[in-house]
Amino acid sequence: MKPYLITILLVFMAINQEIEAQDWANLKRFQQENEVLKTLDKDKNRVVFMGNSITEGWSQHDSTFFQNKSYINRGISGQTTPQMLIRFKQDVVDLYPKVVVILAGTNDIAGNTGPSTLEMIVDNISSMAEIAKANHIKVIISSVHPAYDYPWRKGLKPNEKIPTLNKLLKEYASKHDIIYLDYFSAMVDDQNGLKAAYTYDGVHPNKKGYQVMAPLVKMALKKAFNKGQ
Repeated sequence: MKPYLITILLVFMAINQEIEAQDWANLKRFQQENEVLKTLDKDKNRVVFMGNSITEGWSQHDSTFFQNKSYINRGISGQTTPQMLIRFKQDVVDLYPKVVVILAGTNDIAGNTGPSTLEMIVDNISSMAEIAKANHIKVIISSVHPAYDYPWRKGLKPNEKIPTLNKLLKEYASKHDIIYLDYFSAMVDDQNGLKAAYTYDGVHPNKKGYQVMAPLVKMALKKAFNKGQ
């Protein structure tokens, strides 16, 4: 390859890397899918699942859960609550769902995008809930899944922090008449970790784990659909 072509290629690669770095919240991830959904008739029963890799992985490990339903998966692996808050308008509100199921917080505890207190996590989740309610979208706030430790960043004691965070989320939901979805109690072991039968790495559910989650979220959705605005 000629030297000037190599230079052009390197410049092009550098520009692409800079653009990707600037899309901190991964706003482009669902951009095309969202545009397609906007062209369809509004679905009065649409549910958006907003979350991280646990939400994203649901479609991969138990795809039948989303088949032939008005469920939209908007999970992105590794994301923290500030990232979700930035993309909440385009990935939730603009899709006109009846209900949003928010599952977030464990990556904040892991420090994926920097230090975060439990109060900061609750603030971000509550902000998403308030945006949804202002747009007449019913809200389900999910508990954070149990985790004894994070394989990618050990020693942060999520088994101690997650129960405290869930208590704060439950209190917020109760105070603001929001449905609280408790996955934690159904999946926790005696060390506040995720039961081995429900996970492949101690953090993410396997198919059996998602099968435990499915009836719980269905019950929460039934409550949401029957709930007055």
